[in-house]
Amino acid sequence: MIDLLQRLATSHGPSGDEGIIRDVISQEISKHVDEVRTDALGNLIATKRGSGGRRVMLAAHMDEIGCMLTFIDEKGYLRFSTVGGLPVHYLLARPVRFKNGLLGSVGTEKIEHIKELAVEKMFIDIGAGSRQEAEKHVSVGDLVTYFPAFYNQGTRVISKAMDDRAGCCVLIKVAEQLKDCAHDVHFCFTVQEELGLRGARTAAFALSPDVGIAVDVTTTGDTPKGITMDVSLGKGAAIKVMDESLISHPRLRQALVQVARDRGIPYQLEVLVRGGTDAGVIQISKEGIPAGVISIPCRYVHSGAEMVDTGDMQAAVNLICAYLATDLGI
Repeated sequence: MIDLLQRLATSHGPSGDEGIIRDVISQEISKHVDEVRTDALGNLIATKRGSGGRRVMLAAHMDEIGCMLTFIDEKGYLRFSTVGGLPVHYLLARPVRFKNGLLGSVGTEKIEHIKELAVEKMFIDIGAGSRQEAEKHVSVGDLVTYFPAFYNQGTRVISKAMDDRAGCCVLIKVAEQLKDCAHDVHFCFTVQEELGLRGARTAAFALSPDVGIAVDVTTTGDTPKGITMDVSLGKGAAIKVMDESLISHPRLRQALVQVARDRGIPYQLEVLVRGGTDAGVIQISKEGIPAGVISIPCRYVHSGAEMVDTGDMQAAVNLICAYLATDLGI
């Protein structure tokens, strides 16, 4: 799992430019499914056919937050806007990487207090001495992401883009381990989730599944004086009760909890006060789809050093496989 997670997390794939990460995922999952296709919006949909059961949509978004260049000044400094919910203080004095491999450092105009920090005062320095020199390497509209450092410390893994490459990794491992499933399972790696759940909306409409489950990261409440939340790293997959985008379908949530209890799979219950997942739009597609979420606890979400526990990821894999062996409870 570690090698796969590293390949996924360090690949380029900001919202709206998911081509590289889509190719990586396609190469990995095509060995374990019957069909792989890309829809008009860019979602990758891999299907594993069953034996007359129901249609299941498993969704994990493959896009990551990033920045887009908006202006190059005469001295070669690059101005930018954020793409997705990227806290600007996480960027300051950090390296970033362009799609072509070019690196830059993020700086700021003089400020008296950190509260004055705003994206309008920040810039990317690629070491160019002029606008003409900078334009040899970049142009307005180019996207950058956090520098892709990856660290493995026991079961804890630190990298950019765990949101939601950890979920993508889980879906690939489910496809690998899933044997003789009665249901048609559609593994959907969605685009532009960070910009408003866009990819999942179109994929759910096209697939019209009987049940939809998003696999995404969630924040934790286990750091010093952190948010009050009953989710911790290393205590298992989190079965979502509610977030800002949905209240999980009660029968689906209960079915997941029962499977976890019956199989001895470690799990937690998650109530997320702020944030949402692809399940929020899956549930309101067409005439309505029972939807829920299996979450991977993650510290420092939307930073360049997101931390997950591979034990929690394996619990998510086991829970999904065990659930797909049932009649789904819907």
